[in-house]
Amino acid sequence: MSIYERIGGAVTIDRVVESFYRAMDELPQARTIRAMHADNLVGVKVVLKRYLSEWTGGPALYSPVKGPPRMRQRHLGFAIDNAARDAWMACMDQALAEHITDAEARESLRDNMKKLADWMRNTE
Repeated sequence: MSIYERIGGAVTIDRVVESFYRAMDELPQARTIRAMHADNLVGVKVVLKRYLSEWTGGPALYSPVKGPPRMRQRHLGFAIDNAARDAWMACMDQALAEHITDAEARESLRDNMKKLADWMRNTE
């Protein structure tokens, strides 16, 4: 069974993404990464939902629209340092804790997201 199925599929992905961006608006340490986004988050939410669906083993909703993920390359225009990575993870940790009740699946997902967040760093 995929992580996508274990966490509750599209409904949970939707909730996680909505909570993630709410946390980005609310957490003081996320101000810097929030400033990297447009005021209107509708489009970026759709993209993240599609990406997470595919990344967790659900329907391939991202690649048919955006092509191969190449996430690091897509984010090179933004200065992502340790503080940005930590802020991103704080927002994601809060969203995962709110919506993923399967502790093992939540930890697995978090570990993989932390690896991705580490890899996204492109500046000191």
